[in-house]
Amino acid sequence: MQDQIFELQYAMDTFYFLVCGALVMWMAAGFAMLEAGLVRAKNTTEILTKNVALFAVACTMYLVCGYQFMYDGGYFLSGLTTVEAMDEAVVQAVLDASNAAGFDEMKEYAGASDFFFQVVFVATAMSIVSGAVAERMKLWAFLGFAVVMTGIIYPIEGGWTWGGKEVFGLYSLNYSDYAGSGIVHLAGAAAALAGVILLGPRKGKYNQSTGAVQAIPGANLPLATLGTFILWMGWFGFNGGSTLKLGGIEVANEVANVFLNTNAAAAGGLIAALITARIMFGKADLTMALNGALAGLVAITAEPADPTPLLATIIGAVGGIIVVFSIIALDKLQIDDPVGAISVHGTVGIFGIFAVLLSDADATSVGQFVGMLTILVWVFVTSLIVWAALGAIIGLRVTEEEETEGVDIAECGMEAYPEFATQ
Repeated sequence: MQDQIFELQYAMDTFYFLVCGALVMWMAAGFAMLEAGLVRAKNTTEILTKNVALFAVACTMYLVCGYQFMYDGGYFLSGLTTVEAMDEAVVQAVLDASNAAGFDEMKEYAGASDFFFQVVFVATAMSIVSGAVAERMKLWAFLGFAVVMTGIIYPIEGGWTWGGKEVFGLYSLNYSDYAGSGIVHLAGAAAALAGVILLGPRKGKYNQSTGAVQAIPGANLPLATLGTFILWMGWFGFNGGSTLKLGGIEVANEVANVFLNTNAAAAGGLIAALITARIMFGKADLTMALNGALAGLVAITAEPADPTPLLATIIGAVGGIIVVFSIIALDKLQIDDPVGAISVHGTVGIFGIFAVLLSDADATSVGQFVGMLTILVWVFVTSLIVWAALGAIIGLRVTEEEETEGVDIAECGMEAYPEFATQ
């Protein structure tokens, strides 16, 4: 009887893990819709191509080598993805157990579900980059970077954090990040920032003589809003699945709290960003509201289990305020980010890392700072090198004529809205 209960718990946990992974995969659609809505119509096909292609690249590269770098778990050649394929003595020992320790040991050896859940996180990190470099980067330069980012850069820093490995054999991190405010979101933003610096702003974005910022509105705000709702929904899998299992009263309660706090932080972020924009600009800015919701989600991601719902709302609200000021500050520095990804995932990601200290008694300010700095420096420097190499080999930016015409035609040979094209 105990064995049957144990096997049922294992099956339920695995099923929950996979469903959460599918929700995170759905976030890829959210990023695609958000970015397609915030770029100009002439660049829509190319941004959609980037998003669907990067997901395939991420899944393949993480299978080929990324999972090995991060967790020493290689499945590409061995195909050992089921419990039945593992060492019989180990499996039998686990099956004979009926306690939590035995269950955790079984999960360690049944890697297929873990791989699937981890690989969609890799794709999320790369999706952050696509919006920041939109409207002027060559498609194949972007995909070339995606190969390195998802196969090497992200998995190595993931090994230092979630994987528990020493940083180049020098030191271990005492770093707490429940679902990846730093490990996923800051990493994606750091890679994006390196690319944006080398790429330069879009043509006409900044007046070089006066420094004035020229707004370049997105083509489809309904699509951007839909993308935000999809991301909001997918985030329940992103944070909720990071419990890694569901079985047991204590864990089930933790999952419920994670869902509650994730939703509360998103709502707090949106409200705070909307009010901040109204005070600063005199209008209710929809794009700031959308980024405020995402900022709230990023802010709570590092620790969604421990805060009270009130504290989670406050953390999200602070993230929503920060993102408005960060977007304005980056524009003043002439760092052109069409969708605000660097601010949402980078600036607010850093805040989320330190917000852990508000509710997690085991986290330390030094540990959080060292972890944040390690992620930021590693990803930014390596990304800068890779972007520079790609720039030297094939070039990063489309020509001025292609940018004016739109990268849809230049890179993909088709338009997203051909019926609206000038004849």
